[in-house]
Amino acid sequence: MNIESQITGKVLEGVRTLYGQEAPVKMVQLQKTKREFEGNLTLVVFPFVKMARKKPEEVGEELGRYLAAHCDAVAGYNVVKGFLNLVVAQEAWRQMLRDIDSDPHFGERKATAGSPLVMIEYSSPNTNKPLHLGHVRNNLLGWSLAQIMEANGNRVVKTNIVNDRGIHICKSMLAWLKWGNGETPESSGKKGDHLIGDYYVAFDKHYREEVKQLKAQYVAGGMDEEAAEKKAKEEAPLIKEAHAMLVKWEQNDPEVRALWKRMNDWVYAGFAETYKALGVSFDKIYYESDTYLKGKAKVEEGLAKGLFFRKPDNSVWADLTGEGLDQKLLLRSDGTSVYMTQDIGTAEMRFKDYPIDKMIYVVGNEQNYHFQVLSILLDRLGFKWGKELVHFSYGMVELPNGKMKSREGTVVDADDLVAEMIADARKTSEELGKFDDISESERSEIARIVGMGALKYFILKVDARKNMLFNPEESIDFNGNTGPFIQYTYARIRSILRKAADQGISAGSLPDGAPVSVKEAELIQKMNEFGAAVAQAGKDYSPSGIANYCYELTKEFNQFYHDYSILKEEDEATKIFRLVLARNVAKIIKNGMALLGIEVPERM
Repeated sequence: MNIESQITGKVLEGVRTLYGQEAPVKMVQLQKTKREFEGNLTLVVFPFVKMARKKPEEVGEELGRYLAAHCDAVAGYNVVKGFLNLVVAQEAWRQMLRDIDSDPHFGERKATAGSPLVMIEYSSPNTNKPLHLGHVRNNLLGWSLAQIMEANGNRVVKTNIVNDRGIHICKSMLAWLKWGNGETPESSGKKGDHLIGDYYVAFDKHYREEVKQLKAQYVAGGMDEEAAEKKAKEEAPLIKEAHAMLVKWEQNDPEVRALWKRMNDWVYAGFAETYKALGVSFDKIYYESDTYLKGKAKVEEGLAKGLFFRKPDNSVWADLTGEGLDQKLLLRSDGTSVYMTQDIGTAEMRFKDYPIDKMIYVVGNEQNYHFQVLSILLDRLGFKWGKELVHFSYGMVELPNGKMKSREGTVVDADDLVAEMIADARKTSEELGKFDDISESERSEIARIVGMGALKYFILKVDARKNMLFNPEESIDFNGNTGPFIQYTYARIRSILRKAADQGISAGSLPDGAPVSVKEAELIQKMNEFGAAVAQAGKDYSPSGIANYCYELTKEFNQFYHDYSILKEEDEATKIFRLVLARNVAKIIKNGMALLGIEVPERM
């Protein structure tokens, strides 16, 4: 039983003994004592004043005396107005550290066969271009959220929905047929997703030129600018060819389908490399080419049940005015589906594959309305988790300058970003002399770990709901609230433990009677808060909560390490106590950073 639980139990016992009242557990409010007062934990006395019918100071004094006499965890107390400051006993701190030390995954809960099944969808790329900076934030948030939900005792399925069909895919295919000359990833030396992205850009370039020429013709013929541009966009030969190709795709034309599969396979191979570099993966990948027809069938089923209605032009709609929204199109007049229909189809497939208890969609905040509507529709269609689906809505991420621009010149390419981060990490580490006396393979691996840690931490430490500016230069800093600062502290502790082992110092079990200083108690207290941080991050769907906890713990350790020696400590029991303390700080840093998908190096 931890210190807070012991004290809570004794407070309730004290209220019962002193005032003859049964108090609910939620009335016991314990918090960290403010630095200006003596003590470690503070009990808020005000909730018990009415029961005791006494002044707050009197209640504090009586409860303090009771706890000092009956609770082994309390060594002393003082009362400041309505606050009872408690000094935790030395042995209680030692026992707390033993408890932390005995559990390799302290603060986390394991899932059981009966735990809720949470499905998390993230990434959701299109197969007409490579992943970009927005996808990076999406993937990092999705992966971290999956780790956090798992650490809270849930079974988790990580899933991806790939937009592999539609007019945008046909644009790349058509451009490759026209100007590709049989080019492949192998012949070009390009990743498949980059190759296809280049042809998507090529289509757009030629299409805009056609639109420009047609618009000029229409304007010369007396048409106004706006009408001329609209007509030019519709009549351009390239877009007509792309639409014709889409029709053939939907009719299962063997040649179009074979080309579509070949080019998509190139893209998937490229995506796989990027996902590996980002350190993310999926348990199940769905494809819109499989789900869009399922969605149409589900909508038709809802129509037959009177859940939706058909308009005179044959289109199918959902009336959401009763929920304070508008009417939502589900099937066009020609029977083709919209994105909402596809999401319904994907939900249908997923629900048949897995007994989902909760569904979390990691999608940008521009889709807030979409998921508000989807939740209502899925609930109407009978999905038990429909009403409670979670849209993990996040803001945009941008760079402060034009660095790392992609081939399109408009978005930041994920692969370029990763390569640049690793290169910057290596350069910074070399300039700081951190790569002295290590092999080339170690340098490359450390640069990868530090570069990716800098990228991931900088993105994940920000509240996901906010738009953010990602600054690569600020992220690779070995001081301050950055990934490399936390990674360096972990590596420093591992170095201390290696030196201790080399000196024959065994930091096995915690010695009895080793004194616990104020700084050491604060560090133990901070480590003990990891479980609460994990639980809160799960409740709030907040990777930033874990990132900020890791930073606070790291800061606390560095303050301790600045004031206290470990290996040069003369008292043997104190030395071993501090080694055990440091070992567990390293363990929690490693486990906490793992929840963010961040590796920590054994040396830096």
